[in-house]
Formats: sequence, C-alpha cells, structure tokens
Amino acid sequence: METDTTTRPAMPRIGEPAPDFSAKTTMGPRSLADYRGKWLVLFSHPADFTPVCTTEFIGFAEASGAFEALNCALLGLSIDSVHSHIAWVRTIKEKFGVDITFPIIDDLSMQIASAYGMIHPGASDTAAVRATFIIDPTGIVRAMVYYPMSNGRSVAEFLRLLEALQTADANKIATPEGWQPGDDVIVPPPATVAAAEARSGEGYDYVDWFFSKRSLAA
Repeated sequence: METDTTTRPAMPRIGEPAPDFSAKTTMGPRSLADYRGKWLVLFSHPADFTPVCTTEFIGFAEASGAFEALNCALLGLSIDSVHSHIAWVRTIKEKFGVDITFPIIDDLSMQIASAYGMIHPGASDTAAVRATFIIDPTGIVRAMVYYPMSNGRSVAEFLRLLEALQTADANKIATPEGWQPGDDVIVPPPATVAAAEARSGEGYDYVDWFFSKRSLAA
C-alpha cells in the first residue's frame, strides 16, 4: 500500500494562536491584528450567490447587534473576489431587505482558507466548507466548528457558545450541555483527595465530589 505523502497545511487548534492574515474585504483591508482586544467570529462559506449561504449571511447580519454587545466582530470569507462579494451583498439588500454590515474576505488565492483548514478535498478542492472559528481578544482560537456544504449553521448556537466562553473565562467555571445565560454553571472538580472530601460541605448544588453546580446570581 502506498503512503499518502501529500503535504497539507497544519489545522488550527483550540488554545493556540489563530493563523495570521491580511486580506482585501468588502470594507477595505483587514488583518487579524485589527481585531486585537475584541472577540472575532471568522466564518467561511462555499460560494456567493448560493441559497444556503444567503440564509446564513442574513442570520449573521440580523444577529450582528447581539454579537457587538458581546464585544465580538463578524468576518466572512469565501474563495470569491471582492467584486463578487459586493454584488452578492447588494442582491441580498435588494431581494431580502437585509444589510450585510460586516466585511467579507476576498480569498481567491485560497491562502487564508488553507491556513484555517477550510479546504476539505473530499467536499471540494476549490471551495471552503462551512467553517466557523471563535477567536478571543488575544488572538487565540477558542472554538471551531465545521459544517457540510449542504447544511446551514445555527447562528444562535454561536451566540450561545460565545457567551458561554466569556462566562467561563470571567468566573473560572464550566457550562453544561445547552447552557443559557442565567442557568447554573459547573464548579471545577476538586484536585486533591482532601478537597474532594470537603466538597459536599461547600454550599454548592452537590451531586457527587466531581459534579457540583452553582448559580452565578449575585
């Protein structure tokens, strides 16, 4: 059996710096450094003027105020020219009455898409899959999600995940499945036998030494 020796770019990894970039966009030049001090949702779509992508861009645009309230910018990308992006944005405004208020990267060279692992040859070697990256204000990848070309993403889930990440950072906790703002959070498990013995008396919603919840209410 022959070994596949094809060299592929390294995939971004959670907890490591996001790949740097500088690019043309529909709102002028943008680089990763421009977003220092803010959270960033960088998301790719297979192509302009496609129906699933149109619904996603409308969804992100309609939620842009909620992202901004969480100190988070939005940035789209596809392997199309900036002129194609502009024409598509104008069509969305004309046909759906929605303004796309965030920039879209021109990535005809596929350099950014390749650096972020957005090109999956099994799906297409000339279009980006639906990849989404949440990058924190220091430029670290905190979450990444990949969807197939045939299915649209849930914008509400990315808002939920962003707020969960921010809540975990601020309170040194974890969040359970389906967590929503206001729900109880998970207390990190004890790291020693003595701490495990003491956990039941610490005032948390205690189930077992490794599983306790608490409220974030003041």
